[in-house]
Amino acid sequence: MNRPIRSYVLRQGRTTPAQKRALEELLPKYGIPFSTEKIASRRRLVLEIGSGMGETTVAIAKLRPEVDFIAVEVHGPGVGSLLNAIEREKLDNLRVIRHDALDVLEHMVADGQLAAIHLFFPDPWPKKRHHKRRLVQPQFAALAARKLETGGVLHAATDWPDYADHMEHVFAREPLLERSARAFSERPTTKFESRGRRLGLPVRDLVFRRREK
Repeated sequence: MNRPIRSYVLRQGRTTPAQKRALEELLPKYGIPFSTEKIASRRRLVLEIGSGMGETTVAIAKLRPEVDFIAVEVHGPGVGSLLNAIEREKLDNLRVIRHDALDVLEHMVADGQLAAIHLFFPDPWPKKRHHKRRLVQPQFAALAARKLETGGVLHAATDWPDYADHMEHVFAREPLLERSARAFSERPTTKFESRGRRLGLPVRDLVFRRREK
């Protein structure tokens, strides 16, 4: 059986004691286990793919308390940090799934369910031989568009010009998507982004919306 190409590598980063404790004690409280059952939400739902350390995720969830947010992340230190932030900020509208985002989109999200999908600074896989590992491919664009409600927003950001051009090309060719001048929510500037700007890395935001039927 052919193994699917993953857009991430589980790096052996250091997990702090606080992050380890969060994974053990808080993931059962604030996490959603992966399953083939669809996510239930009575409010509008936003999915963030690759939440990293959770800084942006928490900031947006605090700005939009009337919306439910689900962060999908695989790396333990990031999940642990996000769980600690949820507990510290007492956020009742943010939950975490520690699993592959494509599996989550395919099996846990109903078609037309999402108000927005956030994809902020995904791994650019800059070497040409690794471009096949980039998350944004035509198949991803089609899947993401299908999961958005009519008018729902796909918001991506990257500081790699080559990847920005690639993402824009892929999203523009997806029949269910069209360019939009308005994001679902303002994207806060992270420490990671600020450091990149100081190094001269240009950040581009790409916003597309699900076309009207």
